[in-house]
Amino acid sequence: MRILFLFGPLFGLLFGLLFSPLFIWPAQAAQLSGSFVQGGLVIGEAKPGSRVTLDGTAVSVGANGAFVFGFGRDAKPSSILRITLPDGSVDQQNLAIKAQTYKVQRINGLPKRKVTPDPADTARIKADNSKIWKVRASMTPDTRFLSRFKWPVKGPISGVFGSQRILNGKPKSPHNGVDVAAPRGSTIVAPADGVVVLVHQDMFYTGKTLMIDHGLGLTSVYAHMDRILVVEGQVVEQGHPIGIVGQTGRSTGPHLHWGLTWKGTHLDPMQATGPMPPMPR
Repeated sequence: MRILFLFGPLFGLLFGLLFSPLFIWPAQAAQLSGSFVQGGLVIGEAKPGSRVTLDGTAVSVGANGAFVFGFGRDAKPSSILRITLPDGSVDQQNLAIKAQTYKVQRINGLPKRKVTPDPADTARIKADNSKIWKVRASMTPDTRFLSRFKWPVKGPISGVFGSQRILNGKPKSPHNGVDVAAPRGSTIVAPADGVVVLVHQDMFYTGKTLMIDHGLGLTSVYAHMDRILVVEGQVVEQGHPIGIVGQTGRSTGPHLHWGLTWKGTHLDPMQATGPMPPMPR
């Protein structure tokens, strides 16, 4: 009581927080690595048995204590991460999220039916999207994302995440991935460990398409390929060949479209890998 009297109520509050069983230092709760920016991916590692929420919504945690989350294209400037350890102690962190500036990209010369599909094409597109979102809605307990990510193919970046695309003068949804204009025939590799969960030979927009499940709601998609080198159910490690760069589906030239999604939220693959490495001369 004498200490509180001498230093006032503020000291009492700090003293109570520091020695409360519900307070722990952030470094003891979880290790976080990733990009705290719109479109960013964050990987966390806490004690097994921990529970995690992001802005009040539960985040799945693997048996090994690993978890993953991300911020959408238009994420708010801050989020609250709350980690409850097995002993009941709680760490709450206020995460500052940096804003991105998005480009406007105009693409002309596309066939009319690829920009404004007819009723038959619309039905096909809905069927394609249903398959894709079924994968994105799945939740497997694996934590294969702990391998981290690298570029699946090297080449010039021809399309960036979040850009507003105007196709033949008609505004479309923001680009939800990264386009790499690698030469046709280039080998595409798995950017991280995972399981192949979808292989499709001819989607309307994306042509030859495959998806990989990296665990706990994190999936990736690869589109416009000329060839797919894996099958559904196949386990792949980072660097394993999965396809060949091509120009199938809606495409104005050979390239790979690579997308990354966490529980239905599109993320920026470049935030998961860092900048494209320099091309050898």
